[in-house]
Amino acid sequence: MSLVDPTAERYAIEHTSPPDAALASLRAETEATMPVPQMAGGLVEARLLEAFIVATRAMRVLEIGTFTGISALSMASRLAEGGKVVTLEADPVAAEIARRHIAASPYADRIELVFGDARESLELLEGPFDVVFVDAWKTDYPAYFGAVLPKLAPHGVIVADNVFRWGTVLAEGSADEEAVVLRRFNDDIRADPRVDCAMLTVGDGLLLIWRR
Repeated sequence: MSLVDPTAERYAIEHTSPPDAALASLRAETEATMPVPQMAGGLVEARLLEAFIVATRAMRVLEIGTFTGISALSMASRLAEGGKVVTLEADPVAAEIARRHIAASPYADRIELVFGDARESLELLEGPFDVVFVDAWKTDYPAYFGAVLPKLAPHGVIVADNVFRWGTVLAEGSADEEAVVLRRFNDDIRADPRVDCAMLTVGDGLLLIWRR
């Protein structure tokens, strides 16, 4: 289900800074080799994540769901010297692609890829994090949020991806498990007195969350 007019979406892409050669190569490999390449997110989303890094002057970034590394590399490219992206991935195929491209990039020393179940990895990580990008198992979003909010810097922002679940969250009667969980998650965040939020119609939906 397309939530944004394709003509407007194409216009937005055409008026967003294009990726550099390395990221373009990684995106091409992702599209050629991964069964669901759209999990990598689009160009506008990648550039928006970079903008959050710049706006918050982030030094510590947490990404839950590396996939092939496009977003991790995008964010790392905007970090100041000494900054770090800690990115979590449980898929060995995706992690291998990400490791290879991270190692070949100028930002290898800014990215730490942690392989394994994100819920277990989160227990071992210490905050604070200036930006947290959540893009892993949708049914685990409530658990991720509960784990990362205490680790969020006072000025930090959480960005949760795919909160529309291809439009299925809009169908109240949908029996899709991820849609049911995400609909509840979106409602719970809106009602949580600890945070404020804004939902953006970018890509498959981005929910921005920050401390009240």
